[in-house]
Amino acid sequence: MQVGVRHQPSFAVARLTLAAGEPVQVESGAMMATSPGVTVQSQAKGGIMKGLGRAFLGGESFFISTFTAPPGGGWVDVAPNLPGDVRTVTLDGRTGWCVTRGSWLASAQGVRTDTKWGGMKNLMGGEGGFLSHATGQGELLVSCYGAMEAVTLQPGEAITVDTGHVVAYADSVQFQIRKAAAGAIQSVKSGEGLVFDFTGPGQVLLQSRNPASLVSWLAARLPSRS
Repeated sequence: MQVGVRHQPSFAVARLTLAAGEPVQVESGAMMATSPGVTVQSQAKGGIMKGLGRAFLGGESFFISTFTAPPGGGWVDVAPNLPGDVRTVTLDGRTGWCVTRGSWLASAQGVRTDTKWGGMKNLMGGEGGFLSHATGQGELLVSCYGAMEAVTLQPGEAITVDTGHVVAYADSVQFQIRKAAAGAIQSVKSGEGLVFDFTGPGQVLLQSRNPASLVSWLAARLPSRS
């Protein structure tokens, strides 16, 4: 599979070019267009229970769409729900990646995705406790709200990131959760909640906008029911 991304960074669309008979897994509803002859099959990958785990625990859709190219090859255009960027992560078969809720967009045939318990620190950090975990070899596509930035951490190098701005991170990265400011009063004053302390080696992908902040902004302006 070859990946080309256009309309970056605000309204990214990824074109997945497939060889003859090659399949690709895509988040349900993310397909924008395909070339003639490409077929699609939607199913709960791994069965009903794993589909439920993806939907209710990992924050992804219950169904996954598998697009398969005809004998002459073809392409599929995919786009995320929120306005933002798309990035390709190439898995080498050794290091897996954790993807936060709603950020998985598509993956090549050799990539396996499952739901992984991220621990209570993820649950308290607003990520729902469960993450999508990608392993294997091939291309993994992740999307974000806003622009995406890749931070490569050297061994022992650290960075602190607000929980709502994390898209994905390599398994080699260590992390812990804590309050952004000491004490509840200081947290309210600063407007910050919980943050991740990441320590290298490895890469962390960040998004310039926080989807939860968008939800809060919209909720404050929507008319309330009488």
